[in-house]
Amino acid sequence: MAGGTVYRTTHFALHRLVLAANVAAPSTPPSGPGSSLSEPGPQALFAVPGVWLGAMVPKRWARRAVTRNAIKRQIYTVGATFETQLPQAAHVVRLRTAFDRKQFVSATSDQLKQAVRTELLQLFGQAARRAPGPGRGAAQAALAEAAP
Repeated sequence: MAGGTVYRTTHFALHRLVLAANVAAPSTPPSGPGSSLSEPGPQALFAVPGVWLGAMVPKRWARRAVTRNAIKRQIYTVGATFETQLPQAAHVVRLRTAFDRKQFVSATSDQLKQAVRTELLQLFGQAARRAPGPGRGAAQAALAEAAP
């Protein structure tokens, strides 16, 4: 989640971190006050091609394990359909608030699954539209978003 939030919906947040290989690793790590501020950010120890997807469904927001597992299955299923449209990076979908237990009484009701799926389609759809394509810089991606 160090990469930042790409998009949020009512119940979910999508975080993305591009994992670039550490090409020129310093022989000694920097130390002293302020040394962590000068580092560019987290880097992978090896080249990481492809799209990685993770799901984080805290017990705080989904008390029953059945519900947590159902939500995770929906995340991985919807994420697989958008895999080709997402940039090569590590993505984490995080449940950030609970679904109303009064509205969704059963832990794995069809209504809950449909609500989760609809919101995930919105989340990944927005993230795929915001993703800069190969060879496009951040400025070009922003212009492409602003254009009708």
